[in-house]
Formats: sequence, structure tokens, C-alpha cells
Amino acid sequence: MRHDATPRAPDPREAASAMPEPFSDPEVVARYAEGPPRLVPGFADLHRMTTLLLAEHAPPDARVLVLGAGGGLELKTLATAQPGWRFDGVDPAAGMLALAARTLGSVDSRQTLGPLAERVRLHQGYIDDAPDGPYDAATCLLTLHFVAREARLHTVSQLRRRLKPGAPLVVAHISFPQGAGERARWLSRYAAFAVDSGIAPAQADSARAAIDARLHLLTPEQDEAILRDAGFSDVSLFYAGFTFRGWVARA
Repeated sequence: MRHDATPRAPDPREAASAMPEPFSDPEVVARYAEGPPRLVPGFADLHRMTTLLLAEHAPPDARVLVLGAGGGLELKTLATAQPGWRFDGVDPAAGMLALAARTLGSVDSRQTLGPLAERVRLHQGYIDDAPDGPYDAATCLLTLHFVAREARLHTVSQLRRRLKPGAPLVVAHISFPQGAGERARWLSRYAAFAVDSGIAPAQADSARAAIDARLHLLTPEQDEAILRDAGFSDVSLFYAGFTFRGWVARA
């Protein structure tokens, strides 16, 4: 895979390392698909809305970049809804990419491709390992909260560099107010939603503590500013679910 040769800000391989280890654990990978629907309010609808927002501007034969594609859940939704689209999915975790291949229908040990998988190319790495495009659309779902603030602008800028002028980008991740007392309140709401979804209270509290300690949590205003500083326009909030926010923007 081609690497961009221009000077870079902080290396995403270091700055995006908040929680990579669990995604290298085969047991965690095997259970991954159970997690997001129970932890992210409106998870399936978030994917549906993402598809609709991209389709507002992407052509029927669009080429789409999916950053943070491990697991393949959004790829499956996008590819099912848009049979003419082709995809490049990028993720640093080999196990998660293998799960994505299975999710998309690579059906045997020879990696025979099903009808969805044959339209998807998977790449192990970070944004600088992604093909140059240019792409008609891009997504980055439940990923940027793993990227340190000093590297997030670089990541988003590199997404924009790979998009055609006017192409849409959809991002969604943990983002909530950080004023006095607000961080603890919103993280408690995250845990409460997890428990209400059937997750054991001790497990939900452990997840809350890990997010507080290890993820890179910004305010919605900071996240919007990063999109604009990276060169995106028409930045619009389209999704808010407890601790999660989602935006659509144009390159």
C-alpha cells in the first residue's frame, strides 16, 4: 500500500493507540458484533443515516473510503444498500479485518468472496496507509475517539485529501460536553445505557472507567472545529445519542 510522502504531524500509529490491544484478542474480536448495538444508541439507524447522507452526493458507482472498517458492520450496511458502490476499508487490527471479511461473506478458508465482499478491498493500517483515491465519499465511525487530539487534525485532513471536491464525509464517535461535572455525568449515562441494554453493571462500570482513562474525549465544539480546520465545509450535526455525536461535512 502506498504511503503519503509529505511531512506529517504526530504519527497516527502512536497517537491512535488508546485501546488497540483488545482488538488483537481473538475472544474480543469474536464477540465484537454484540457490543456496538448494545452500547451505541440507535446503532443500526446510525448506519442507515450514514448511507442516506452519503447517497445525497455520491454517484451510483461511487468509490467509498471507510476508515476504521474492522468488524465490517458499516461496510455490510453500505454495500447492501448501494449495490453499485465499491469500497476500501482500512483498520489497524488484523483480527478485526478478518472479522470484516467474514461479515461481508468471505465464506471459506480460500477466502472465496460473496457478493458483498467482492466489492470491498481491506487494508491493514491507518489513514496514511489508505489508497489515495480520489473517493466519492468517506466514513469514519466509532474511530476518532481512539486518536489523540494532536493527531486527529492530521487524520481528518488526510481523509479530506483523498476525497473529490464536494464529496461527503460522515464521522461519529464519543463526543460530549466537558464542563465541570459534565464528564462524569455523561460517562455515567453511557454506563446506564449499557446496563439497560443487558450488560452486567460491573462490566459497564469497567467500560466507563476505561473510556474515561484511555480514550481521547473532546467536546462537540472541538470536534466540529477540527473538521473545519481540515478544510471541510457544510459541517452539520445529524446524530446525538447520549455520549455519541455524528456529523456530515463536504470536502
